[in-house]
Amino acid sequence: MNKTIGYIKKRKIRFSILAVLIVVYYFCLPKQLFKDPTSTVIISSNNELIGAKIAMDGQWRFPHNNSIPHKFKTCILQFEDEYFYKHPGFNPISIFKALKGNFSSGTVKRGGSTLTQQVIRLSRKGKPRTYFEKFKELILATRLELRDSKEDILAYYSSHAPFGGNVVGLDAASWRYFNRSANNLSWAESATLAVLPNAPSLIYPGKNENKLLNKRNRLLKKLLEKDIIDSLTYNLSIAEGLPQKPYPLPKIAPHLLQKLSKSNEGEFIKTTIDVTLQKQVNQIVKHHHSVLSQNQIHNAAVLVLDVKTRHVLAYTGNTSTSKKHQKDVDIIDKPRSTGSILKPFLYAAMLDEGDLLPNTLVADVPSQFGSYNPENFNKAYDGAIPASKALSRSLNVPSVRMLQEFGLDRFHHYLKALQLKDLKYNTNHYGLSLILGGAESNLWDLCKSYAALASTLNHFTETSSEYYANEFCEPTLMASEMVDFGDIQSEKALFGAASIYLTFESLKKVNRPEGDENWEFFDGSKQIAWKTGTSFGYRDAWAIGTTKDYVVGVWVGNADGEGRSGLVGVQTAAPILFEVFDLLPESAWFRKPFDDMQEITVCKQSGHRASPNCLDTEHVFVQQSGLKTKACPYHVLIHLDTNESYQVNASCEALSNMNHKSWFVLPPLMAYYYKTKNPFYKPLPKFRSDCLGEQALTMEFIYPQENHSVFLPKDFNGISNDMILKIAHSKPESTLFWYLDEVFIGTTKDIHEMAVLPKQGQHTLTVVDEFGNEAKRFFEVSN
Repeated sequence: MNKTIGYIKKRKIRFSILAVLIVVYYFCLPKQLFKDPTSTVIISSNNELIGAKIAMDGQWRFPHNNSIPHKFKTCILQFEDEYFYKHPGFNPISIFKALKGNFSSGTVKRGGSTLTQQVIRLSRKGKPRTYFEKFKELILATRLELRDSKEDILAYYSSHAPFGGNVVGLDAASWRYFNRSANNLSWAESATLAVLPNAPSLIYPGKNENKLLNKRNRLLKKLLEKDIIDSLTYNLSIAEGLPQKPYPLPKIAPHLLQKLSKSNEGEFIKTTIDVTLQKQVNQIVKHHHSVLSQNQIHNAAVLVLDVKTRHVLAYTGNTSTSKKHQKDVDIIDKPRSTGSILKPFLYAAMLDEGDLLPNTLVADVPSQFGSYNPENFNKAYDGAIPASKALSRSLNVPSVRMLQEFGLDRFHHYLKALQLKDLKYNTNHYGLSLILGGAESNLWDLCKSYAALASTLNHFTETSSEYYANEFCEPTLMASEMVDFGDIQSEKALFGAASIYLTFESLKKVNRPEGDENWEFFDGSKQIAWKTGTSFGYRDAWAIGTTKDYVVGVWVGNADGEGRSGLVGVQTAAPILFEVFDLLPESAWFRKPFDDMQEITVCKQSGHRASPNCLDTEHVFVQQSGLKTKACPYHVLIHLDTNESYQVNASCEALSNMNHKSWFVLPPLMAYYYKTKNPFYKPLPKFRSDCLGEQALTMEFIYPQENHSVFLPKDFNGISNDMILKIAHSKPESTLFWYLDEVFIGTTKDIHEMAVLPKQGQHTLTVVDEFGNEAKRFFEVSN
C-alpha cells in the first residue's frame, strides 16, 4: 500500500493530468445531443398519423423515436456500418482504408465513419470535415458508446439523419416520400431511405434518379447475397420505382393539431381520436359545406365524445372553406350565442328543485317583461302546454316564463356549476334573454355538459344508486390520460338521476329534420336525446345529442358572425348530427333510475299532482322532489242543473237536483289560445238567469301588451292600417264597453275585438264589462 502511494506521489503530475483527462473525457459529451426544434406530431388511438406541424426552423423533423423498423435497421447497417455491433465507436480498418484512399487520390473521397461517428457529426452541426474534427468525433463517439446502448445510437441516427430537402429523420422521410409509416415500408423503400443520408441531394424529383436507383439496387443485391432477402423479394424490390415527389403530410384533424401544438409544441402526441370516424365526420362536414356555402354559410364544427371515458373520438374544428372565410379558425372552443341549447338545463333544474313535474301545464301566451317581449319561433301560441312538450318543441315564451318563475339567480348558479367558461357576467347582464341565447358558450363546454348528464345517469344505475363527485370533468384528447370521476358519494354532484332521465325523455321526442318525421316508428332507429338552438339574427345553429354511450355536438354558421336566413338549428345542424350518429354503434336507451323516483298520481289533463277534483288520473314515476309540487289548480267542482246546461247554486236550485261535476278551467288568456289548438276544451257553462252570486269574472288583454310600442304599417295609398285591439273574458257572451283615452269607441259581445286608428303618441285603453269590472292597458303608437 505504501509503495503504491509512494509511486503515485512521485508521478503526481502525470496522474493529475490523467485525472483531468478522464474528467474531461467523461464530461465531453453533452447530456442532450440534439436540441433542434421538432415537428408537433399527432396520431390516432390506433397509432395512425393524423397530422403534423413543421418544426420552427422550417424542417420536417419528427420528435425522437426509439423504435426502428427491422427492414430499415437491416438496410442501414448493411449500407453504412456492417460491424456496428462489434466496434467501440470507430472502426480502425475502415479508417485505415479511408486514409489510404484519400492520400493516394489527394482528396477526401472516403470518410470511414461509423454510424456512431455520424451521430456525433450530426449533433455538431456545421463543423468542417477536417482530420482534427474527425479525431474529435472519434473521441466523442467512444464516449457515446460507453454512455448509451447500440439501439439508442441507432435511434439517434434514424431520428436525425438528413433525407433531402427539409426532411430530417426516418419518420418524416417515410411519410414525405412514401406517404406511410416507416413500419409499413417495403424492402425497396427501406433501402432507398437507407442510402439517402449518404447523398441526400439524390432525392430531388427528376434529378439523379439513376444514381439513386443504382445505389438502392446495389444495396438490395447485397441483401440478396447475404440471404437476408430471397430472390423473389429481390426481383420485386428492384422493380419498384422511386418516389417522384414529396407527399403532403396527412391533415385529418388540422384544428386539433393547432390546438395541441399550443401546449405541446414539438411533441409526439397519441390522441384519443378514432381515425376512421374522424375521416367520416370530415366527409360529412365537407358534403354539407358544399350545400350550405350556396347560402353563404361557410363554417361548421363537429365534436364527438365517448360518455364513459370522456375521450374525444372526432374533432372537426371547421370546414375546408377559404382563408377569406376563416377556415383556420377552430370553432369548437370559440364563444357563440347559445340560442335555445340551454333550455334542457332549466327544465332539469326545475325538476330537481321540485318546481315542476314533467308534464305540468305552463303558460304559452303573449308575454312582456318590461321592455323584453319574447316570441315563439312560429309566432303562434298554445295557451297552455305540458312543460316536456314546451322543451321538445323548444317554445320560447314558456321557457322565459319558466325562467322568471324559477329565478335568474338560481338558474345562473346551475350554469356556473356546469363550468361554462364563457358565462362571465352576472344575471343582471343577461336578464331573461339568458335562456334564448343572451349568453355565450362553446361547443366543447356544451358537449362536456351533456356528456356529464348522461354519465351521471349511467353511473347511478350501474352502481348502488350512487353518484361520482367529479362528473362535470373535462374531456380528454390524450390517449394516455384517464379521466378521474372522483369518489363515489350518495349526494348528487348537480342534477339528480331522475331529473336527468325525465329531461332526456323529453329531448328524445324532439322533432327530427325534414324527411325523418316518422323515425320513432322504425325499430332500427336510434333513440337520441337531442336539442337544437338558433341564435338571434340567424348567426348560430346548434344541435347536440346524447345516447348512453356518445355525445355529438354540431355548430353551423359563419365565423365572422354574419347571419343568414335559413341558418336554423333543425335545418342545418341537425342533419349533420344524425348523419354522425349513424356512424356510431347502437346504444340502448338509459335505464330508469327507480331509486331516485317516486310513483304518484297525476292529473292527465294538467300534468299536476292530482287534486280531489281530478277524475282522469294516472300513476307515473317522477323525481323525488316532485312530491313538493302543488296539486292541480285547474280542475274545479261546479254545480249544474239536472240537464247539465247551466251552473246553479243554492239560491236557485235544490241541492237534491244539482249535478256536481269536475271542470277543467284555464285563466281567460290561456283559454283564448288553448281552445284554438284543443277543440274539445269546454268553457264553463253560464249560470242560470235566476241564480244569484255568480262566479268572479275576469278579463285579460291579448293585444296590445303592456307599455308596448306599436307601429302601424301603411297600405299602397299611404293610409295607415287599423290597429286591432283584443281582450279575453271569462264569460265571452258578456257585453264590453271600450274607451280610448277616456273616449267611448264602441261595444263588443261574444267576439271581443275592436279596430281603431290611434294617433302617434301614448294612449290609455280602458275596457269595462256589463258587471262593472274594469281593465286598463297603456301603449304607444310610433312612426
